[in-house]
Amino acid sequence: MSTTQVIEARERLRATFRSGKTRSIAWRKQQIKQLRTLVKENEDALLAALKSDLGKSSFEGWVTEIYVIYAEIEHTLRHFEDWLEPEEVPTPLVAQPATSTVHREPLGTVLVIGPWNYPVQLSLLPLAPALAAGNCILVKPSEVASATSKVVAELIPKYLDNDAVQVIEGGVPETTEILAQQWDHIFFTGSTPVGQIVMQAAAKHLTPVTLELGGKSPCIVDETAKLGVAANRILWGKVYNAGQTCVAPDYIFVHKSKEEQLYAAFKKTLSQFFPDGPKESPDFGRIINEKHFDRVVAMLEGEEVVVGGEHDREELFIAPTVLRNVSPDSPVMSSEIFGPLLPVLTYEDIQEVTDFINDRPKPLALYVFSGKRKNQDFILSNTSSGGACINQTVMHLGVPDLPFGGVGASGMGAYHGKAGVETFSHRKSVFKRGTLLDPPVIYPPYTDFKTKFAKRLL
Repeated sequence: MSTTQVIEARERLRATFRSGKTRSIAWRKQQIKQLRTLVKENEDALLAALKSDLGKSSFEGWVTEIYVIYAEIEHTLRHFEDWLEPEEVPTPLVAQPATSTVHREPLGTVLVIGPWNYPVQLSLLPLAPALAAGNCILVKPSEVASATSKVVAELIPKYLDNDAVQVIEGGVPETTEILAQQWDHIFFTGSTPVGQIVMQAAAKHLTPVTLELGGKSPCIVDETAKLGVAANRILWGKVYNAGQTCVAPDYIFVHKSKEEQLYAAFKKTLSQFFPDGPKESPDFGRIINEKHFDRVVAMLEGEEVVVGGEHDREELFIAPTVLRNVSPDSPVMSSEIFGPLLPVLTYEDIQEVTDFINDRPKPLALYVFSGKRKNQDFILSNTSSGGACINQTVMHLGVPDLPFGGVGASGMGAYHGKAGVETFSHRKSVFKRGTLLDPPVIYPPYTDFKTKFAKRLL
């Protein structure tokens, strides 16, 4: 797509926004419902694209991509008018008689750049809050998940207002052209390095950004954890999408006294999840492409495998793999894995764990498995992460009223539920004062009397 075509798409969206069309609550509702219809009438096509791109089973694709969109849409439709109501705040005595109100207005034309790992959910779900807030939107799906990108690009024009929602496909050149334009907000989901590129491009126009990134999300298993439950829930969060999940547990800290028992629990869990082995299972996905396959397999070199380790480049298959005696300086601990490898480190004092986490970039998620409230509270109080779960992984994403987002290197801004509508809205402060009274005390000349009066009043 040429620069001219990108500019034309942006100008079409800008003209629509300036027309006032998107400010109608009825229009917003109708568009969000159309988004729901888009997904509902094309579930099979979307799931087939996910199978082609990532080897996702229908169950996994529906639960982690389709259902999540439905949940967000229904929650938004039920509540977004209330979220947009003007909010009156107290007005100081010195400014009376007056009212002070916070109004939420749409930002304008926003850019949504989707990732390849959850290419349906993360390209379409942000449209619900963006539309609810009254914006026009350009969607750029990931070219890496090419089958899904094609389906999304075909469906959006058939169901949504073409003057207000547009799609541009393409790779790095197209994305570069899009980022060179001025937007009122950029919503990006992807890796931290690409997030830095997006932020640099946005800075040229002082465009605000929401960056949903990733990082190495730690998982702590203390001496009081129920190891069978922990193994089930940790590996469940890890094997979804073959580990290609931004909030997947990226490494484990287990109390030294429970290390061997945890390995035994992992082996049992994997045999239950995949009785015939993960390679033969229709429920275990594949790595997105050869580039990422090679990157993940390279992390295995020199590591001690407890379970798993098998891989097949032709099928883009890497088995769920648990590693032990991992060095903190090893490649598998140096960057986000984004694959089904799970390195395990041990500790004896919980302070070791929090110090280790705090010495590294802030993660997108943090997981604590413990039956001891003191340990749970200590870890949460002494670390920083985008979100956290106690005795569970990943599921905080499925609570519509919990804002989802990162902190530090794992991202900025948040969405889901009300937080999403807030992200795509401007909070405009409005001060309204009557004209019946106009006390002269605030106007010059400032006499000694006025000064004394002001000091007493303020």
